[in-house]
Amino acid sequence: MKAAVLRGTLSMEFTEWAERPLAKGEVRLKVACCGICGTDQHIYHGHPGSAEVKPPIVLGHELAGTVEAVGEDVKDLQPGDRVSVDPNIYCGSCAYCRGGRAHLCERLQAIGVTRDGGMGELCNVPAANCYKLPEHVGWVEGAMVEPLGCVLHGFKKLELRANQHVLIAGGGFIGQLFLQLVKAAGVAQITVSEPAAHKREALLALGAHAVVSPFDAGEAAGLRNSADVVIECVGRTESVELAVAAARKGGQVLLFGVAAPEARASFSPFEIFSKELRIMGSFINPYTHEEAIALIEQGIVRIEPLISHHFRLYELPDVMARYSGLNVTKAVAMLE
Repeated sequence: MKAAVLRGTLSMEFTEWAERPLAKGEVRLKVACCGICGTDQHIYHGHPGSAEVKPPIVLGHELAGTVEAVGEDVKDLQPGDRVSVDPNIYCGSCAYCRGGRAHLCERLQAIGVTRDGGMGELCNVPAANCYKLPEHVGWVEGAMVEPLGCVLHGFKKLELRANQHVLIAGGGFIGQLFLQLVKAAGVAQITVSEPAAHKREALLALGAHAVVSPFDAGEAAGLRNSADVVIECVGRTESVELAVAAARKGGQVLLFGVAAPEARASFSPFEIFSKELRIMGSFINPYTHEEAIALIEQGIVRIEPLISHHFRLYELPDVMARYSGLNVTKAVAMLE
């Protein structure tokens, strides 16, 4: 098969790649669509936190496709089934798995991270990680179930009420997914902090009541102590510090953006104490796939308007090299 193979830091090649034999309980997918995630870029650049990745490997953990073949003991799937894939594979036996927090698994594996993923024509995945797609849910939507599932996990940590002001720090793809969920929850006011002026119209169309720039001193100052709930979607020091400063007394702060492991933020412990803030993290997507599919199927979350770039598989080595200059909100690789 053909695949975009990561050879090492800053090195990806579109080439022939050997198909791995199907293991017991696995299915082979003909990949139809694979998303390009910020995590893929972190791995490509060799950033800290990607040490578990062992090139050569095929990246891509946001994927959907058609079942082409089934392995031994697979009973609920058959060739021709259209599926979305939850990439995370839990050991089932560590303290976290046995304690109902499998996403914190001590031996976590992931398709497209620790084993070959969706940036290839074919991909072997455990049948247990496949979720059938409704007929009218498209391939791009099917691939984007994974990031929506991650967002849904974070969203469920929040206590939202009709009279609240919610601030979303970061108006990119993840912020736009959060925006749609928060809008559906019926809160009184939604503000998005986003420096890119070209995203303003799209954010307002998705339900934001106001879009402000964190680089505008006056607008940023106006956010201080303003929000009941702050959802940080960037993972940068400045946005984390903004999140704490913007939360009003009794507020909730969700840190969703993936910060670099070495990143450090400065804020006052007394401010957290005196405002009695609740600060939460959110990591991956434990068993949220079915609900995420339902949100897309029912039209509560729209995916297609959020996709800024569509590429072909053979373009990925060049795309990954030039990604930072492409002005991407969200990109997918189409194989069908």
